[in-house]
Amino acid sequence: MKMRPGTPTGYLMGGREWTEGEILEVRSPWDQGIVGRVTLATRKDARQAVTHAVASLRRTRALPRWKRKEILEDIAAALLEQKERFAQLIVAEAGKPIRASRIEVERAILIFKTAAEEAIRLGGDSIPLDLTEGNEGRWGLVQRFPVGPILAITPFNFPLNLVAHKVAPAIAAGCPILIKPAPQTPLTALALGEVILKAGWPDEALAVLPLSNEDTVWLAEREDRIKMVSFTGSSAVGWHLKANSGKKRVTLELGGNAALIVHSDWGDIETAALRTANAAFGYAGQSCISVQRVYVHRPVFQNFLWKVVDRANRLVRGNPADEATDLGPLIRPAELARIDSWIKEAIAAGAKLVEGGSPDGPIFEPTILSSTRPGMKVHDEEVFGPVLAIEPYDDFEQALQLVNQSRFGLQAGLLTRDAGRIMTAYRELEVGALIVGDTPTWRMDSMPYGGVKDSGLGREGIRSAIEEMTEPRMMVMAIRE
Repeated sequence: MKMRPGTPTGYLMGGREWTEGEILEVRSPWDQGIVGRVTLATRKDARQAVTHAVASLRRTRALPRWKRKEILEDIAAALLEQKERFAQLIVAEAGKPIRASRIEVERAILIFKTAAEEAIRLGGDSIPLDLTEGNEGRWGLVQRFPVGPILAITPFNFPLNLVAHKVAPAIAAGCPILIKPAPQTPLTALALGEVILKAGWPDEALAVLPLSNEDTVWLAEREDRIKMVSFTGSSAVGWHLKANSGKKRVTLELGGNAALIVHSDWGDIETAALRTANAAFGYAGQSCISVQRVYVHRPVFQNFLWKVVDRANRLVRGNPADEATDLGPLIRPAELARIDSWIKEAIAAGAKLVEGGSPDGPIFEPTILSSTRPGMKVHDEEVFGPVLAIEPYDDFEQALQLVNQSRFGLQAGLLTRDAGRIMTAYRELEVGALIVGDTPTWRMDSMPYGGVKDSGLGREGIRSAIEEMTEPRMMVMAIRE
């Protein structure tokens, strides 16, 4: 699939590209130029895609493990061969700097390779049942089977990686899948869809459907032939879908308000500040695990603060296609206005502006605040922009309480060399993962990933996602001699 600004790119369904219908323009976050035009699928199309998926389930369920592995390996090989093409596509429609876009493609390759390995490890258990007199010769077998057609709803910020996190385990599990990509970044998902079909995944078992929000909600909530909804996006939308999806299985990977604790015994404040700035401002903070809050032990607070400021000022801002760029544009102009208003509101309520704080064309300056507190949006909500609050603490227990003072609980980071503090934090922090020795922005794609509280339900990461997409089924055998 090539970007064709003058010709609509069609949605994928039944192994075909469909180009008749309403057109969605995909615009560059950098200069608002047209990257491509995409045909929107309709509710009728979505119903047809579900019909295809249901019909294909018997075939995907019966695909031998070696074949699923082969398909996944072929997808990984194709992505490796087309690495630069996909990276440039991510730059164009997501505004992600080119170096970060290449890393995203590398991560997607690893996801498909890992799913290939997990596909052949997908097994079960043998259970003895001759536990009471009269049950001699009975034994049980438990295997995992695909739940059925899956609807995957993905956001703009990782247009390849987060689609891969849903489709790779679905293929490994033997589940047909419908992908609804973000309206800002459908081209990457459509290009990946073509790669998947060329690798041998059954045509009817995959659809990539740019849909309206209204039709997506209908599909998730009203189409009972969908057996699972896997959603990554905002907390408000995610929990609404969960509440209205009936008997469907639902996994939610939602927002965050990631916090980092820096204790004075860590020692290497220079590296800590460098990693914090990169984790807060990389991809303009448009990640659910971007560092948003940092709590620093008072003895090293000033030193850490000004080192972060120094690093933030060294970040290269500009065109995401340039090799030197560290920080590019926000996804759309409305986000600039929203973040600007949140910062002004916080300052009016007593927050101190340490650095940045203003839009600069399509880019928002790396912004550092202090003296933030509950009640301020920059403290309570997910900013999803290059905004970082750095606050001092005196007591480690106080720092733990400050981290937990959030309705979100995705990941947290901890920099300390004290084993007792590490174990206390592991026990007390209300998060899906604690990253010790690094920022909460660190993630390995194979690990179980997800949050608590308003940050989500269930876990991603290939093995965890396969378990979510399958269900155990038991067979009892009674052997009579």
